Amino acid sequence: MYKIFGKWDAENVQVRDIALARHMNMDLRVVPHTFGRKTRKRFEKETIPIVERLINKIMRSGQGKRKLSGKYIRGRGSCGKKLQAMRIVENAFILIEEKTRENPVQVLIRAVENSAPREDVTRIQKGGVAYTMAVDVSPLKRIDEALKNLALAGFGNSFNNPTSAAEALANEIVLAAKEDNASMSVKRRNEVERIALASR
Repeated sequence: MYKIFGKWDAENVQVRDIALARHMNMDLRVVPHTFGRKTRKRFEKETIPIVERLINKIMRSGQGKRKLSGKYIRGRGSCGKKLQAMRIVENAFILIEEKTRENPVQVLIRAVENSAPREDVTRIQKGGVAYTMAVDVSPLKRIDEALKNLALAGFGNSFNNPTSAAEALANEIVLAAKEDNASMSVKRRNEVERIALASR
């Protein structure tokens, strides 16, 4: 089995949430880069290794026009710069290992499980009247939302701040793995589920 970045393997990594288990690919590579080969068909992104999916989320530009927790969050200037995003994740994994003395891939899996929302709201229109309704979130979207929120928390905590991107990402992953309320992604999950509960 290959080791991610030549350092960590996924041999003993366990996914506790059985709904997410088959959608998390643990086929780790030394260099987590599939060159977009797995984006051609529907649902093919679930075959992309989980670490590479986190790297791809870091390459986004941020929220754009939408506000998240009352503020605009911009990216780290790494749109399309996959090597820079890989370096951020590798350094974050080194910091996670120093803090927790655990395999950082396992810590990431726990963070994704804890920050993945189970319910969300959708807008429905009937006879000219629009209202929101609570719906279950599919496992693939749950993983996407969790990775997006982890990446956005990394941006937000290192923006206009001496904290490096890798440090902010490592802190967020560790907090989310503990399901700590100081974690922005866990807060976001709770907020989405609370709104969904009110719309039942």
